[in-house]
Amino acid sequence: MTLDQFTASLTQPQPLVGIHPVLQALWYDANGQWEQAHNIAQSREGELSYDRLHAYLHRKEGDQFNAGYWYRRARTAVFAGTLQEEWAALVQQQLEF
Repeated sequence: MTLDQFTASLTQPQPLVGIHPVLQALWYDANGQWEQAHNIAQSREGELSYDRLHAYLHRKEGDQFNAGYWYRRARTAVFAGTLQEEWAALVQQQLEF
């Protein structure tokens, strides 16, 4: 699947069946369902891709302190671009696995 194909799926009523939970969370986030995305991030705390997602979600929420904590847990720097750029980077990263 490509980033464009994933982005096109955002018009569907539900995320695509069988995609990785992090992609599901990013789908929910893009569709205004932050809490559902956050629940997925919390479901596997301690795994880097989930912690990285968690960091993005708290950055989007505007909680920079909490976001910083999750970026550190994910062993990555705070993303320097826009939220939209970070969302796309996270999708692309997950698609490459």
